[in-house]
Amino acid sequence: MSNSQPAKFRSTILVAILSLTIFAPFTLAQNADNVIRIGYQKYGTLVLLKARGGLEKRLAPMHVEVKWTEFPAGPQLLEGLNVGSIDFGTVGEAPPIFAQAAGADLVYVGNEPPASAGEAILVPKDSPIKTVAELKGKKVALNKGSNVHFLLVKLLEKAGVQYKDIDPVFLTPADARAAFERGSVDAWAIWEPFFAAAQRQTGARILADGNGVVSNHQFFLASRTYASKRADVVAIILEELADVDQWAKSNPKDAAAVLSPQIGLDQATLELALSRGGYGVTPVSDAVLAEQQKIADSFYDLKLIPKRINVRDATLQGALSATQSHAKR
Repeated sequence: MSNSQPAKFRSTILVAILSLTIFAPFTLAQNADNVIRIGYQKYGTLVLLKARGGLEKRLAPMHVEVKWTEFPAGPQLLEGLNVGSIDFGTVGEAPPIFAQAAGADLVYVGNEPPASAGEAILVPKDSPIKTVAELKGKKVALNKGSNVHFLLVKLLEKAGVQYKDIDPVFLTPADARAAFERGSVDAWAIWEPFFAAAQRQTGARILADGNGVVSNHQFFLASRTYASKRADVVAIILEELADVDQWAKSNPKDAAAVLSPQIGLDQATLELALSRGGYGVTPVSDAVLAEQQKIADSFYDLKLIPKRINVRDATLQGALSATQSHAKR
């Protein structure tokens, strides 16, 4: 990571916040919060950050306490953010769209590069299904509103199969794994590290992955309230995440060794999962927001979300633009 990257994070976020305070009825000092509640899933950069303890060390001089809460998947994590039980978390591409459509007041604050190979549709090793087109009329397990929801939509589209012509079975990863193993579903759309674990432990076969079909960005999000009050803390989290990402990219075996006791998977499985990851943390660009908008529009067209959304509204800059527009009326 270049020396200018942390400064870029800090300036991007703080400029937006300082602009917002012109229109908001509070100041950063008046609303200082000395706790950051972070939601994480059973894998990824936040797990490494938690295990290594670097964030706690950075925030200790600021008297900011870090509290961690684990969630089974992205939609559940963002529900926690929506109801105010966490302030910050990480999810894939689809969960923020479902959450925004449901009224969650969240903001995108960073993302990792594409990891297209890090999610796939799996079938049992002895399954007669050889192509995505053969999923027509079949049961496919997935976590509703997760990143693989969009993967499934796009792979079906590519194969000429309408989404309504499959039988989606909405299950959390643990329940989906059980259903997959006992043959209650024909296929399973899943992400890392459950993907690698199913391959190594059950011999599951990849029917199709995200290569050439989806980006599979990992996003870092915060509640708008917290991001507005503590831009300094959010910037530090992103800096620490960027450092951990670079370390994991350069030291995959060590990263797998750190993750193994945290999530209960063997090191070889985690090395496979990490080999399909995307590394590096950046502010969310216009190009990435445009990709998110396409996903949101696709979900609306399929009636998977109840209304059209403007993804840019889920940014601090988007909130500023909306406030300015309202003030001009």
